[in-house]
Amino acid sequence: MKKLLLLLVFHSVLLSQNLQQYVNPFIGTGGHGHTFPGATVPYGMVQLSPDTRIDGSWDGCGGYHYDDSIIYGFSHTHLNGTGVSDFGDIMLMPTMGKPSFDNTVYSSTFSHANEKASAGFYSVKLDKHNIDVRLTASTRVGLSEYTFNEAGNANIILDLNHRDKLLFGEIKIINPTTIEVLRRSEAWARDQYVYARIEFSVPLKVNLVEEENKENTKLEGIFRGTELALSFSKKVKKGEKIFVKVSLSPTSYEGAKLNSSEITHWNFEKAKTDAQALWNKELSKIEITETNKDKLAVFYTALYHTMMQPNIAEDIDGKYRGRDNQIHVADTFDYYTVFSLWDTFRAAHPLYTLIDKKRTADYINTFIAQYEQGGRLPVWELASNETDCMIGYHSVSVIADAMAKGITGFDYEKAFQASKASAMRDVLGLAAYKKNGFIAIDDDHESVSKTVEYAYDDWCIAQMAQILNHKEDYEYFMKRSQNWKNIFDRETGFMRPKKNGGWDKPFDPREVNNNFTEGNSWHYSFFVPQDIDGMIAAYGGPTKFEAKLDEMFNSESKTTGREQVDVTGLIGQYAHGNEPSHHMAYLYNYIGKPEKTKEKVHYILNEFYKNTPDGLIGNEDCGQMSAWYVLSSMGIYAVTPGMEKWESNEPLFDAIKIKDENKTVLVDFRKEQTKGKTNSIFILSEKLKEQLQQSRSAAHSQSSFNQLSLDKKLFQEIIPVPTIQAESIVFKDKMKVEIHSQNPSDKIFFIISNANDYMGKKVYIPYTEPFYILETSTISAYSVNSENNSTIVSATYYKKPNNYTINIKSKYNPQYHAGGPEALIDGIFGTENWKKGEWHGYQSQDFEAVIDLQENKEISSLSANFLQDSRSWIILPTQVQYYTSTDNINFTLVESVSSKIGPNGDVIEIINFKTSGKINKKARYVKVVAKNYGKLPEWHQGFGGDAFIFIDEITVK
Repeated sequence: MKKLLLLLVFHSVLLSQNLQQYVNPFIGTGGHGHTFPGATVPYGMVQLSPDTRIDGSWDGCGGYHYDDSIIYGFSHTHLNGTGVSDFGDIMLMPTMGKPSFDNTVYSSTFSHANEKASAGFYSVKLDKHNIDVRLTASTRVGLSEYTFNEAGNANIILDLNHRDKLLFGEIKIINPTTIEVLRRSEAWARDQYVYARIEFSVPLKVNLVEEENKENTKLEGIFRGTELALSFSKKVKKGEKIFVKVSLSPTSYEGAKLNSSEITHWNFEKAKTDAQALWNKELSKIEITETNKDKLAVFYTALYHTMMQPNIAEDIDGKYRGRDNQIHVADTFDYYTVFSLWDTFRAAHPLYTLIDKKRTADYINTFIAQYEQGGRLPVWELASNETDCMIGYHSVSVIADAMAKGITGFDYEKAFQASKASAMRDVLGLAAYKKNGFIAIDDDHESVSKTVEYAYDDWCIAQMAQILNHKEDYEYFMKRSQNWKNIFDRETGFMRPKKNGGWDKPFDPREVNNNFTEGNSWHYSFFVPQDIDGMIAAYGGPTKFEAKLDEMFNSESKTTGREQVDVTGLIGQYAHGNEPSHHMAYLYNYIGKPEKTKEKVHYILNEFYKNTPDGLIGNEDCGQMSAWYVLSSMGIYAVTPGMEKWESNEPLFDAIKIKDENKTVLVDFRKEQTKGKTNSIFILSEKLKEQLQQSRSAAHSQSSFNQLSLDKKLFQEIIPVPTIQAESIVFKDKMKVEIHSQNPSDKIFFIISNANDYMGKKVYIPYTEPFYILETSTISAYSVNSENNSTIVSATYYKKPNNYTINIKSKYNPQYHAGGPEALIDGIFGTENWKKGEWHGYQSQDFEAVIDLQENKEISSLSANFLQDSRSWIILPTQVQYYTSTDNINFTLVESVSSKIGPNGDVIEIINFKTSGKINKKARYVKVVAKNYGKLPEWHQGFGGDAFIFIDEITVK
C-alpha cells in the first residue's frame, strides 16, 4: 500500500513539472467544438493559428475545422469555441513563385499527418510549395518560422481582406525588415481596431500590391484602402528559413512597437519553451493523479481551454481602447476583452474565483471601466464592442460571486451601482419585466428565458446590496428575484410563455422557438438557482420534483420546432451541449439523492468529453464547456454563483490538489484503499471547507434564503399574477373570458376597460365566474391573499373589424404562424420585432392567398405589409401582385408593385406594398401573390439558403 502511495505521489510530482505535455489543442476542432489548434499563451492577446474556413460558417467560427484539407493562411487572432464568427486578424501566408491575392491560389492543401499542436506551439507542412510552418507566441507577439524546402522566389502574403469586412486598412513600409499595419474591420464586433508591427528576420521587398481607395498613394511606402493586400518576397535557397514576428496592439503603432519587446530575438525554440513555461505555471494550479493518458489529455486540455480567454487587451504600459473608442490607461488593474458571460458565469468564472482571484478582480475592474465609458456593464463584449449577443446582465453574477467569496481588488460600491444601473434600463423586455413582474411574448422575444435569467441576476444584485447594507435595494431586488413564479405553470410543471395576459397555446415543452434562448421549456424550467427550495416547493415537493427531473433525463432525446444547432449532447431533454442545462444534474443533491447526481455527472464526464478532435459535445463557448468538466471531475460545482457555497460530488480522479495563484493549497484530495474500502480524504482551506460543508447539509432542509442567513422580514414573497384566458385575441361576435390564479386560495379582482363603472369611476370587482365581452376590451386583473397583492396583468381582445375570411394557398413555417390565418386580416399590425410571433413566415416559396369579402364591394386600394431583416434571412418580396374576382375563378390583375429596396443592408424595416391611385372596382375576392426573393446571394452569410417572406396585415379599402 505504501509503495502504491509513493508511486502516486511521484507521478503527481512529474505532472506538476510538465503538465503542458498533456494538452491536446485538437480537442474540439472537429464536430461542433469550434476551437482552434494554434499557438497562444494563457489569456494572451495573440492566438496564432491556421485558417481553414473563411466563409463565416457556424462550424468555422474558430477559423479552423478538423474536417478541412486547405489552409488559407495563418492569422493572429481567434475565438475559442464561440457560436459567431470574428477575428482572423493580420493573416500571413508563405508561398513560392508568382504571388497572387486570390485565396484559391495562395491557399494550400495539408495533411493531418504533417500537423502537430501542443500548448503554445503549432506546426504544419503546406503541400502546395513544400513549406514547413511553425508557430509560437508570447502574450502580445506571434512568432512564425517558415522553412522553404525548395529554392526559388519566396513570398509572404499579407491579406487584410481575410475573413472580416475591412473598414479601413493601412500598411506602412518602415524599412525592408519592418512594416506597420492598421486593420479596422467589421464582423461580430462592428468596429475593431488592430495595430500590428511586423518584423522579418531578413530584408524583404514588396513585389505585389492590391489597393483600393487610393487617396494617399503619393506617400511613398504607405498603402491604404478598403481592399488591401501586399506580397513581400525574397530569393531563397533550399531549406532556408524566414522568421516573422508580429506584435499586436489595440491602441496604436507605438503600442505595437512597445509590445514587440516581449520577444527580442529570433530563437524559435526559446520562444516555444517560454510559452510552455507560461502554460506550466497556470496548469500547475490543479494537479491530478491519473494513469489513463486520455483522461489526462481531456482534463488538462479542458483546463487549457478555460485559460484561453478572456484575453489581455492592453499594451505593456497599460493603455487600452475603451468602450467609448478612446484610449485609456489601466494603471491599477489589467484590462481584458472577450467576455462570453451568458456562458461563462455558470462555471468558468466560479473556477477563476478558486485559482485566479487576481484576474477575477481585473475582470470586474474591466466591467466597471466599460460601464463608466459605455453606460452599462458588458453582456457579450468583444474588442471593446458590445455585441448584445445572448440575454441577461450576467456581469452581475461574476461580481456577486466574487463579493460573496471575499475577493478584493475592486470597488464594491462602484460595482454594485453599475449592476443596479444595468438592471434598471428599459430595453430588452426590462420595462415590462419591472412593471408586470414577467416578460410576455407581446413585450419581447425569448420572453421565458429573459424572465428567469433576469430574476437570477436580480438575486445577485440583492446579495451585493446585503453585503453593502443597502436595505431598500436588497428588498427591491429580492422581490424581483421571485419573478420566475409568474411564468411557472404549476398545472403542467413548466416555465411557459405568456401572451396577452394568459398562457400561450398550443404548448409543447420540447419545442425550440423564439420564446426561449437556444432551447425549449425543458431547458429553462429548472433555472431557479437563487431559490432552489422554492422551485422544489412549486413543483409540489421533493418527490414530485425528483419525478420531474427523472422525466427530463428519461424522455425521448428529440426536440421539436426550430432546428437549433446548439442543442446537442441530449440525455432525454437534458442538453449538455448548451449551457442552460449545465447545473441540472446537481439538482438531485437538493432532494437528498446524491447517487443520482453522481450517476448523471459521471456519465457526462465519461461520454461527452473525449481525447479526439470531436471530443466536445457542443461548442466550447470560451471555456464554459471545459470549465464544467474541470469542476465536475474534481467533485465540485457552483450551482448558484453569488452564493458562498459549492455543490459536491464524487471526484473522477484518485487525487487532486488545487492551488490559487499564490500557491496556497485550497484542496488536497485523495482516495485511499483501507481493508477493501475506499476512503476519501479532503484537506481544505478553512474558507473552502465552510463552503463545501454548506453544500453537504443533509437534504438541504432549509430554504436557500435561510442558507444565506437572510432575515425574511426584509422582503415579501410575491404572489404570482393570475392568467387571463380566451379562445383567441380576435373575435367576431362575442368572446368568453376566464381568469385563473396559480394558488386556488387566492382571490381575484378584475376590471374591464368599458365596464365596471361605479359612480363614474372604474373599479376592480371580485372575479367569480367566466364572462363574455361583446366589443374590443382590455381586461386587467390581480390576485390577493392575506399577505399581499400580485402585480396587475392585462389582456386586450379585439372585435374583428370585418367579416372577411382568408384562404392561404401557401404553407407557412410552423414557427411563424401568428396565431393562424386570420392574423393577416384582423386589423392588428406586426412590429419590427418579428420574434414576438406577430408575422407569418414563408420560406422557399411564393406567398399566395385569397380573401373573401363575403359580398361584392367597391375597392379603392389594396396593400400588404412585409418585413425585411436581411441578417435573419427575411427578404422583401421582389414583387407583390393584386388580383380581384367576383367568382373566385376568374381573377383580373389590378397591379404589380415591385420592391424598391435591395436585400443588402442591416436595417430592419416594414414596407407597405400599396396599389397606386384609386382602383374603383367591385369584387368579392382579392388575391395577393408575393414573389419570394429565392436563394440568398453570395455576399450573404447564409449564401445558398432560402429566403423568407414575412407578411402581416393585408388591408382592403
